[in-house]
Amino acid sequence: MNDFTGPEITDKWIVSCRGNKNSVDPTRPYAWIVEKERTSSGTIEDVATVFLTNRECPFHCLMCDLWKNTTDKPVPEGTIPAQIEWALNNMPAAKNLKLYNSGSFFDKKAVPEEDYRKIALLISSFETVIVESHPAFINEECLRFRDMLKSDLQIAIGLETVNPEVLRKLNKRMTLEDFTASVNFLIDHDIFTRTFILLRPPFLSEAEGVFWAERSIDFSFNAGVECCVIIPVRAGNGVMDKLMEKGIFELPDLRSLEKVLEYGIEQQSGRVFADVWDLKLFSKCDRCFDARFSRLKEMNLGQRFISPVKCTCYTL
Repeated sequence: MNDFTGPEITDKWIVSCRGNKNSVDPTRPYAWIVEKERTSSGTIEDVATVFLTNRECPFHCLMCDLWKNTTDKPVPEGTIPAQIEWALNNMPAAKNLKLYNSGSFFDKKAVPEEDYRKIALLISSFETVIVESHPAFINEECLRFRDMLKSDLQIAIGLETVNPEVLRKLNKRMTLEDFTASVNFLIDHDIFTRTFILLRPPFLSEAEGVFWAERSIDFSFNAGVECCVIIPVRAGNGVMDKLMEKGIFELPDLRSLEKVLEYGIEQQSGRVFADVWDLKLFSKCDRCFDARFSRLKEMNLGQRFISPVKCTCYTL
């Protein structure tokens, strides 16, 4: 593990490394997509994701770049339902919905509780609704919102890593005990959880990145999580670029993502997905990238091992 001898990792230092935010319209979501995903029942269905324009998350995690599309102040009551309504009127139909708001859905300064009823009515046709939250906001409000829904509610929680020292340095303001307590609370109230796991966060070598991502999968499923999403860590948020300059962080290799996905699927403990957004960042070979990209997508959907792509660049 790399030692960090730079400034103390604080909110102030992380924010000081940033560039400018993107210009966003608080009356519109800043993006939406519809993509295929394997459900917990094994079917392949369309999932719509709406990226809501919302206030910046109060937690300034080291690796996060979601602040780029946020507002400086909380959006007024009624704004989030209006964004959802606009998105639903402009997107293709889908059975399942993700509402991601660059922070925690149950943060009352992000989504006012007065908006819950309107949101629930707008999304009543979906079979499953997935929102995300920091453990600090996992409480009775989750149950109140769930009881308004006709859909099954799932909540995504970022575990990031089970390496306790790295987790502390990520400025997540969360312990492994906090994560487990939140998952247990949700399970006790019949709410499934999924988690985000980082592949090679700062301070880790390539081999350590793979090792700790696999241990994070083990920890998540043992805690009762139903689905793990493996996210290769990117630069571009300011502070990560500074860590790259110091040799504290490097982009993970595409083969490492393949290894971790293979491991997770092999456990047969729940769904494991590789995040394939902007995947070319992690490839060192143009000849085999398309085939390896297709393989990862097929493994995400099939949740089964597919023989690795052979290439002269390929190493085990």
